[in-house]
Amino acid sequence: MSVGNVWLIKSEPDKYSWDDLNRDGRTFWDGVRNYQARNNLQAMQVGDLCLYYHSVAEKQIVGLARVVRQAYQDPTTEDERWRVVDVEPFAALKRPLSLEAIKGDEVLREMAIVRQSRLSVAPVTREQFERVLALTGTQVTGVSA
Repeated sequence: MSVGNVWLIKSEPDKYSWDDLNRDGRTFWDGVRNYQARNNLQAMQVGDLCLYYHSVAEKQIVGLARVVRQAYQDPTTEDERWRVVDVEPFAALKRPLSLEAIKGDEVLREMAIVRQSRLSVAPVTREQFERVLALTGTQVTGVSA
């Protein structure tokens, strides 16, 4: 499987955690009320991978999700400006990657999670994605750059 774009999606673990996504098997990614994050959701394609980041207390990347439905109207609001995508769990990371480690890494310190810490959906470069996998000791079978 060839990876399209890669994204970072953030969630507070007490609101919707990686474990919740694994339990549910699929969810729509809602609650985005920032135009830049909304535009990023709109750009997502089926098959794109997402680094799943636990914000607030944990501040770490914990897993990989995959986009399984492109952007559509957010069902939690009647405001047509807001979009969601559907995601499913793809792979757990062998070990989480903390924000502190991200900030300390030469490749990762330029990630949006560092530069725009409040942005809930952000693009990730191929180099950054591969670095996250390397630092977490994660090998993803069937995925090529």
